[in-house]
Amino acid sequence: MHERYENPLCRRYAGRQMQEIFSDDRKFSTWRRLWVALAESEQELGLPITDEQIAEMRAHIHDIDYAVADAREREVRHDVMAHIYAFGVACPLAKSIIHLGATSCFVGDNTDIILQRDALLRIRTLLLRTISALADFAERYRDLPTLAYTHFQAAQPTTVGKRATLWAQDLCMDLEHLDFVLGRLRLLGCRGTTGTGASFLDLFGGDRERVRQLEEKIAQKMGFSSCYAVSGQTYTRKVDFFTLSVLSGIAQSAQKFSGDIRLLSHLKEVDEPFEAGQVGSSAMAYKRNPMRSERISSLSRFVIAEALNPAMTAGTQWLERTLDDSAGRRISIPEAFLATDGILTLYYNVISGLSVYPKVVERHMAEELPFMATENILMECVKAGGDRQTLHEAIRRHSVAAGMAVKQEGKENDLLDRIAADPVFGLTRADIDAILARGNFTGMAAEQTDAYVSELRALLRENADALAGDAPDAVLV
Repeated sequence: MHERYENPLCRRYAGRQMQEIFSDDRKFSTWRRLWVALAESEQELGLPITDEQIAEMRAHIHDIDYAVADAREREVRHDVMAHIYAFGVACPLAKSIIHLGATSCFVGDNTDIILQRDALLRIRTLLLRTISALADFAERYRDLPTLAYTHFQAAQPTTVGKRATLWAQDLCMDLEHLDFVLGRLRLLGCRGTTGTGASFLDLFGGDRERVRQLEEKIAQKMGFSSCYAVSGQTYTRKVDFFTLSVLSGIAQSAQKFSGDIRLLSHLKEVDEPFEAGQVGSSAMAYKRNPMRSERISSLSRFVIAEALNPAMTAGTQWLERTLDDSAGRRISIPEAFLATDGILTLYYNVISGLSVYPKVVERHMAEELPFMATENILMECVKAGGDRQTLHEAIRRHSVAAGMAVKQEGKENDLLDRIAADPVFGLTRADIDAILARGNFTGMAAEQTDAYVSELRALLRENADALAGDAPDAVLV
């Protein structure tokens, strides 16, 4: 186990279900299911294939003899031919009709589409689960005021819950993109060597209608509404790019979330989950690093970069097909899905266990609120008959002085006391506190949060079946 490289996506990050989707067992049993669907459809359309042959094939979909297949592949240097041989060894009655009329892409490409569909459905469940946790978090902190930031400089306040709706909305957009791509996945079908269907036309004695029906039957048996209208030997590799674009979008959303958590952790306003015996640093025992969020960011960069692979592959395919797509696709597609599985597992873990520290949040608000309150103070004084330009200049002068005292001398922000002491404003400190109490500095943040969480709840109710029985994967600390 320890003497050979093993992919850390499987050992450390991705959940069991996603690993099973891209396992050899799933891949090669799907090849055999396709061969059964082909034989059944050919029989239904009049080719001399017996029930006994089909029954024999069905009985051996899952008992794959990898030793036989591997030995044959070393001899013939062709994985599909090796597995046709191994299937034939298990099915001597059906040996002569396995893969009848098909080319390698019949099993290879159709299986890739089927696995991508299954993997997208798994990602969809993980997305919904994470959106649900975000809805809970946003609702819990709907009206907790917090400093909002532009350029990571203090700006108008928002609420902790409202900020979470921004994270949730990104994932909802990713879900919409996923559903769009998933709803348009089609099988390659059975098109033969260059996509013309010539071999099947010959099998059916020139009967074009039966060739067309063959594809319809196979698609239906494999759970698809149709096949792509035209193809070369392969389906267009743009399909892979569209799929990985969905994963790239999720990675972008997750990386943004993880960056926000890392910034807020630095401010000590939040902490991601931290196990009782977890070590933050080998040197600094006191450290409590946001390592799960850092891991999300790291995996997200990987997925975003991985999405370039199918883009380059799609652009460099020659005519009806070339084989320089094969090695890259074997790596980039499964690994992008495995990494995205890990990202969403971590995302759910962080947001569902995130600790928020209201007292720290409140202190940061108090440090900056005097500056933000000056516009409200200005308006109150103008309404009382004051000169706006004179008041504005006084506020500017006091704000600069108070800010410099904070930065240069480490003093508390005493801007409001400075304003109360300046007769040009005609306000007592009690008057200023009353203005602050009426300030409503978070605007409609709580109401916006309520409205959006209501939308999220409706979305989750519509997808209750997808979440039923789903249990979160454990996160390796």
